[in-house]
Amino acid sequence: MSHPGGHRPRPHSSAPGARIRGGARPALAGLLALVLLAGVAFGLAWESPPPDLAPLEVGWEPARPVQGHLFVVRVANPPGSALVSATGVAGGEELHFEPVDSVLESLAPVPIEATDSIDAWVRATYEDGRSRTDSVRIPVAAVEYEHEQLTVAPRFGSPLSEEDRARLNRDREKAARVAREAHATPRIRGSEVILPRDDRITSGFGTGREFNGRISSRHMGLDLAGDPGDVVTAAAAGVVALADAFLLAGNVVYVNHGGGLLTGYFHLSDWLVEEGDTVSAGTPVGLVGATGRVTGPHLHWVVRYGTTSVDPRSLLELP
Repeated sequence: MSHPGGHRPRPHSSAPGARIRGGARPALAGLLALVLLAGVAFGLAWESPPPDLAPLEVGWEPARPVQGHLFVVRVANPPGSALVSATGVAGGEELHFEPVDSVLESLAPVPIEATDSIDAWVRATYEDGRSRTDSVRIPVAAVEYEHEQLTVAPRFGSPLSEEDRARLNRDREKAARVAREAHATPRIRGSEVILPRDDRITSGFGTGREFNGRISSRHMGLDLAGDPGDVVTAAAAGVVALADAFLLAGNVVYVNHGGGLLTGYFHLSDWLVEEGDTVSAGTPVGLVGATGRVTGPHLHWVVRYGTTSVDPRSLLELP
């Protein structure tokens, strides 16, 4: 699917594969130590796999996921086995597998700070109660992000006051709560995913930013053009997790799509939904505005897997 405006990163060619699908290479001893720590962090005990269970067939699409993008992880049934469920971690986020045809499938994120690869592990459970945990290293295609200079209100172009810093911390905790709820909620979204506004892209994901020549940050969403009062719609089915006024993001709406996925709609002049409302792709959730730290009216669209922000266009391009 193509979309108006914005630079699309061009992934490098995929690396050669081994037994594991998707271009992954066998993990080294040092990686196993890291994976062990990750397993403990998520409350899972590491154990030696039963010798009669074949290595898991773990694959992903695309073969070389792009820095700052979503991708799909899949686990197939090894010959002669009966795999019933799977858990895991990739890019520092919990995976949520569900059956799709003959495989188990989960979304996963590539953090924007990833370089040449990310670590992942998958634990599969079989009908007879046995389980096996395997680790993989997933190659990553890097992206060169642009840099831009912006002029905003003086309050937002200089170091924040103590009062504003306290409010910003409260806003971040609210967003973190929404991320935890997305991980704790089974998948809600269906197959339909749309742009929340069918308009031109004015600023892409990952762009480095300098505000009033002083404050630097990275743009962790996608800006879509709009006039004040234009309608903003939900990108996919879900439940409204938060409708609130933030310091920098202005009036916001967060939608929980379950399975770790959430979307956010920032700088709204007003929201049209309340927490707990069920929405579908295309349901109006707010109106374009210029609240918070902005240079003018527009929609700032955010897509996150857990707490990891990714390029929203990668959600639209999932297989």
